[in-house]
Amino acid sequence: MKIAVVGCGAVGSFYGAKLARAGDDVHFLLRSDFETVRRHGVQVRSPQGDFRVQPRCGRSPQEIGVSDLVIIALKTTANDQFAGLLPALMGADTVLLTLQNGLGNEEQLAAIAPIDRIMGGLCFVCLNRIEPGVILHLDHGQIILGEFQRWPEPRTHDLASRFRNAGVPCAVTDNLARAHWEKLVWNVPFNGLGVASAAGLESVQRGELDEPVRLQPCLSTEKLLKDEAWERLVRELMREIIAGARKLGFELSEELADKQIERTRTMGAYKASTLIDFERRQPLELRSLFLEPLRQAQVAGVQMPRLSSLCRVLEKLDPGLQSTK
Repeated sequence: MKIAVVGCGAVGSFYGAKLARAGDDVHFLLRSDFETVRRHGVQVRSPQGDFRVQPRCGRSPQEIGVSDLVIIALKTTANDQFAGLLPALMGADTVLLTLQNGLGNEEQLAAIAPIDRIMGGLCFVCLNRIEPGVILHLDHGQIILGEFQRWPEPRTHDLASRFRNAGVPCAVTDNLARAHWEKLVWNVPFNGLGVASAAGLESVQRGELDEPVRLQPCLSTEKLLKDEAWERLVRELMREIIAGARKLGFELSEELADKQIERTRTMGAYKASTLIDFERRQPLELRSLFLEPLRQAQVAGVQMPRLSSLCRVLEKLDPGLQSTK
């Protein structure tokens, strides 16, 4: 299978490297890291075993050409580039698989491709890109695959088998939209509070920043769960997400919050992706991870005071928004 990876940060590089090691013809679309990866390949450091692979590299979609599968792992802040990046990679049977965070990514792909060509994947993994071509894998790694607005098909299960053959735990969901909300139960509190903790607990609870803003060090998942007040806020956000999902017709269990928290305790001092973006002064995935879930829940009639406050703080902290002022 010829596979193109668009968005070769931690997620794209890790899963692309796994598939390349298993024997697939994997092509990385690269810009700043092109020379490093072309010369030295991709190195994955993992408690499951370190390895290095040499994927094919291209500087442009045209250089890679039509592929069987396109894995999209861009930050959602770059989704406006879909129309420029993807058509040259697409043939009559190409499948587009987005491994991006939050809501709305498959819908944006549907603007340039038929629905029956679009799949989504939810990644439950602790990763960081620590330097060009070097990925640090800390924990977990499962992917949940689903078809966009459709039931699973033979190809869904075939792709899941391909990931499993590459050493990636992979399952298939019959409801991709529900799976997105299940992941939001983790993403909203740990990505959101990881960043907002820089403003302090009181500011996050009020949804306001005092002037002048005096930022504190951001909190890892471990520190959020070690502090009673922050853990309480984590749980309150989780309960709001579960309530919003239920109102939208997705039967999420209240026990999901406890399961996600216990899973997170094994991660140690993990910094979620949004926190890394914030520390690097990069735009946050604000719309897909926070604003769109809030909008959908409010349209359904669910009030989310904690998420509303969190969104107000994140909007004021977002380096991408601050740079436009």
